[in-house]
Amino acid sequence: MSATRLLVLGVVRGFGRAHGYLIRAELLRWGAESWANIKWGSLYHALRKLAEEGLLTAGDIDEAGRVDHEITARGEAEFFRLLKAALREPQPRPDMLAAGLSLLPALSRAEAIELLEVRHRTLRTSQDEYQHQNDNWERAPHIRELFGLWTHTAAGGAQWTQQMIRRLRAGTYLMAGEPGAVFGVPGAWPPDAELAGYGPDNYSPIPGPSG
Repeated sequence: MSATRLLVLGVVRGFGRAHGYLIRAELLRWGAESWANIKWGSLYHALRKLAEEGLLTAGDIDEAGRVDHEITARGEAEFFRLLKAALREPQPRPDMLAAGLSLLPALSRAEAIELLEVRHRTLRTSQDEYQHQNDNWERAPHIRELFGLWTHTAAGGAQWTQQMIRRLRAGTYLMAGEPGAVFGVPGAWPPDAELAGYGPDNYSPIPGPSG
């Protein structure tokens, strides 16, 4: 799966209509180059590819050489497929989860909790499997450090996921379909977002790891 693909679909969906410059500027404000492993050349490649696949429409080139894109019904389905997989399925790299979390309010509270519960069960199972391998390894003893690292990583991921589920159950964040929820509504991002930046919290940019 591609974090870039998910983010591009999510930003176009949020604005309702967006060109490559606006998408790039918005993701830069979110710090996505540091947490989603985005290569800016691949962003424009993703736009062309998504349009070729019928997931985005591509308008005419304007005077500035920019092309506006809109998400299609197929693109909407692909967006939710990628978003749900990003939250449900643990991956070795963190970029898909980071992209999924940045677009989390596009889901209902119940959907998000259900997906994270699956993630939690998967991580707990992985933790047990890695611990079993560690306990029963009989070859080069230093290899146990690798199993120990994987056990620790799975345990930490499971703990964070459980805490995230608790926050959602407690009503943290505005999720799709709830009164006042804006971020997850297609085309609802404010028209001045190109200047102000837009994130899930009060239209503020999403900070990167050092933010």
